[in-house]
Amino acid sequence: MAKSMSLLWAAGSTPSWRVMITLEEKMLQGYKHKMLAFEKGEHKSQEVLEINPRGQVPTFKHGDNIVNESGAACLYLENQFKSQGNKLIPDSVAEQALMYQRMMEGLGLPLKLNLVVYYDLMVPEEERQDCAVKWNKENLATELKLWEGYLQNVAAGSYLAGAFSLADVVVFPDVAYAFRFGLSEERYPKLAKYYNLLKDRPSIKASWPPHWLHSSLGDNILKDI
Repeated sequence: MAKSMSLLWAAGSTPSWRVMITLEEKMLQGYKHKMLAFEKGEHKSQEVLEINPRGQVPTFKHGDNIVNESGAACLYLENQFKSQGNKLIPDSVAEQALMYQRMMEGLGLPLKLNLVVYYDLMVPEEERQDCAVKWNKENLATELKLWEGYLQNVAAGSYLAGAFSLADVVVFPDVAYAFRFGLSEERYPKLAKYYNLLKDRPSIKASWPPHWLHSSLGDNILKDI
């Protein structure tokens, strides 16, 4: 079954990580995959563009079916393999509503994180505009405080929408990304608790971005958020 699937991905791409966590949760190991390097522009290669004209990762294919948006790929896998692996959409209508809400909100989290992280990494200090830096940081802080509030009751077995679900699949990679870049555990204790509860979950551990194990590049960028 998994042999008819292929995934082009990049280490550190949180959208790629979402799809990989879902594949692990649905017990779909053994799919074909290839890690691409952003720094070499491999995500804009012909190999990718033939499947995904946006030149983005992940690019996911199952047989003749192509699903490139990470949230759509996660939903596709859960719906195609409902009876396999772990259930990622709850039965309760109320929990489903909450899961879809948090999942869709979470899809926008990387943009706000990257406006701060990549501005710091890519824009020379002498070219930075104080107003842009301030606005990006304030916008991110407001967003993170919302998620801190959503996690008031976080505990093992009760995460963003009750049991582990697609909401967590979508959001956790970006929470991990934030802490990798120095987000304060003291300032965001609920997010830190959530991160520590899930970081050793088998599906997350098995798909952890490989270069994050050896590199701490930019680990203080978010320390003052």
